[in-house]
Amino acid sequence: MELRHLAAFVAVAEELHFGRAAARLHMAQPPLSQQIRLLERDLGAVLFERSTRSVRLTEAGEFLLEPARRVLEEAATARRAVRAATLGEVGRVTVGFAGASGYDVLPRLTRAITSELPGIEFVLKGQTYSGEAMALIADGALDLGFVALPTPRGISARVVRVERLVVALADTHPLAEQTEVDLGDLAYERFVAFPASRGSAVRDAMVQACRTAGVIPMVTQEAPDAYNLLTLVGAEVGVAIVVGSAQNIRMEHVVFRPIAGDVPVLPIGLAWRTDNPSAALRSVLRVAESALPTAADYDGSNYDGCGLTDPAD
Repeated sequence: MELRHLAAFVAVAEELHFGRAAARLHMAQPPLSQQIRLLERDLGAVLFERSTRSVRLTEAGEFLLEPARRVLEEAATARRAVRAATLGEVGRVTVGFAGASGYDVLPRLTRAITSELPGIEFVLKGQTYSGEAMALIADGALDLGFVALPTPRGISARVVRVERLVVALADTHPLAEQTEVDLGDLAYERFVAFPASRGSAVRDAMVQACRTAGVIPMVTQEAPDAYNLLTLVGAEVGVAIVVGSAQNIRMEHVVFRPIAGDVPVLPIGLAWRTDNPSAALRSVLRVAESALPTAADYDGSNYDGCGLTDPAD
């Protein structure tokens, strides 16, 4: 029993006319009749009662029709699945993220993938800081990650956002009355920050900016994510230096103030291992290219640009 024989049978059974069935299958009528005879010979049963004026199903043909339809549909499903896999439209892609930048950018990417690549299982791994993400990507344990640039050799990235540092303060803090904050004014403040042991690029940038201003930040408490961090700020546990995207998080009793002077930018990239062979990953990167346009105001002047490539490369 061949699929083409079943397709011929279903066409004739639905049309009840050999000429119309042949036209539907884009073939001549004699080969169609031959396929029906071969199927009947294979099954040992007559499937159609034919006369010069009509064609109708026999009892055996009636019993065969629904199973034949199911077989053809399963075969079509298998073809679609193989085609989708070949094109990278099915599979599993994992992405790590942490902090306000990930919260801001990730929903746009997730919605685009759900819409354009419904066969992709897009697995989100939260609280995966920049340093952790790059290590996991390098080891093959993670496909994608939102990381601070630059990236090490072997990891490609595409800039999706350029962050500027701001100060988060309790609304009762004296510095909350100022339009901007000089980092020197934070010399004797208690700080809350992301964990030092997990490769937080925001914490590293905070320490670097403070030291440039002659301040050694005294971190009295750590928080695993931006929400917890800002909760501690609002509770007057300490001040925090965060990325500008954190201002999108609505938190009572917390205000944000820009930092006075020249503060380095923090470019955020979507990173992946350059030699990752996953077709599903390539499809996700294609969608990301339109869903997350490259930040236009980043020229790489403060960074060496290692690993910056376009997803198409």
